[in-house]
Amino acid sequence: MDRFVRYAVLIGYPQLAHSLGLDPERLLAAEGLDAAELIHQDRWTPAPPVARLLERSAAESGQEDFAVRLAAMRRFSALGPLSVVLREEPDLRSALELLIRYQHAYSGILDMRLIEADGLATVQAWLEFGEPVPIRQAVDHTMTALLLIIRTLVRADWEPLAVYFSHPAPADLTVFHQVFGTALRFDHEFTGVSFPARDLDTPTVTADPALRTYTRQLLQSLPAPRVATTADEVATLVEFLLPLGRCSMPHVSRDLGVQPRTLHRRLAAEGQTFSGIVQSTRARLAPRHLADARLTLTQISCLLGFATPSAFSTWFRQSFGTSASDWRARTCTGPAAQEQQGVEVGQGG
Repeated sequence: MDRFVRYAVLIGYPQLAHSLGLDPERLLAAEGLDAAELIHQDRWTPAPPVARLLERSAAESGQEDFAVRLAAMRRFSALGPLSVVLREEPDLRSALELLIRYQHAYSGILDMRLIEADGLATVQAWLEFGEPVPIRQAVDHTMTALLLIIRTLVRADWEPLAVYFSHPAPADLTVFHQVFGTALRFDHEFTGVSFPARDLDTPTVTADPALRTYTRQLLQSLPAPRVATTADEVATLVEFLLPLGRCSMPHVSRDLGVQPRTLHRRLAAEGQTFSGIVQSTRARLAPRHLADARLTLTQISCLLGFATPSAFSTWFRQSFGTSASDWRARTCTGPAAQEQQGVEVGQGG
């Protein structure tokens, strides 16, 4: 599946590249990107070349924080029309829920979720490119943009309790500390930001109640979010149950409070099957896990509910047309990625 992002993600790229001694036109052209298109912020372009551009720029400049620097140059308006609506939301909770509900309006690769538990609020972010590409710089860009959005909405000195990155720490943390603060956690199981749940009720400093009627009208002009379906509910439960080894129609039916035959009928009415949802959920989660160099392929096969690593390897090759080890090698760029090529890959991948 093709995944797209708006050219707005590259706002400031030529200036930053030049300042670091790079040739932005050459680097853009090498990835099939047209420098002349950068002025059209709302135009969409395939996401993988953008991810590769950020990685190459970081490597050639010797700046592991390249994407953090780039995202820090963005303005709130880079979100496009949604930024006008977002700034008029009454509090942080409303703004984040809107940002998540309409993420398809500004990104074709972002899967963001807001989780509340035990007095803690966590925004988790995942990037899905649809093909194996190195994602470290894209992840850093996303987290920088998210933090700056929150600070614009509530206050410039807002600090989270922790900022999490699934990749290892860079050698030089100076810029990361300047942007994110010191509560950084690397090699984490997910990428995201956590803060006290009470912060969700913080009023936005940008809101003008008198304008809310007009921004609601503007919101109606944006592509509407997809209405949640039974298949979506099932997919959510499948994602939770796969690592537990309890991902079956009876288990999911019980959790939804319906009989298996009722669930089967509802899914059929949506043109879906339970087994199809299991496979599509695995296909969505597998690249995420492979991008985490801490996980062996044996661990990933368990997380996806496979009985054996060889079963996972066979399924992955059939689903993606390549081995899991090859996908990982093309996604992870650090030395840890090369060390984590599990033995089972060579045997069954």
